[in-house]
Amino acid sequence: MPDEKPTQDPAERFDEIEREVLYMLTGDDLPIWSIEDIGRNLEDPGGIVDAIRELHNAGLIHKSSDGFVFATRAAWRMVQIVGQVV
Repeated sequence: MPDEKPTQDPAERFDEIEREVLYMLTGDDLPIWSIEDIGRNLEDPGGIVDAIRELHNAGLIHKSSDGFVFATRAAWRMVQIVGQVV
């Protein structure tokens, strides 16, 4: 049917989740977030743990031992250069 939305590629959706998490951590709101709060604030909380793990492995976020995450200097600079592209 013409009014149906095409299904989104899972890889594209995962990239979108990573961007949303990174933009939350570098936004004007709180500089540090709990993983649970990030999941509650995103429309589609599925895949948050995987996205955080991948961002951490890429060196874009730090994780504390008590479940909080915050952006690295590299992440802040990347968002500063690129902007928050939606």
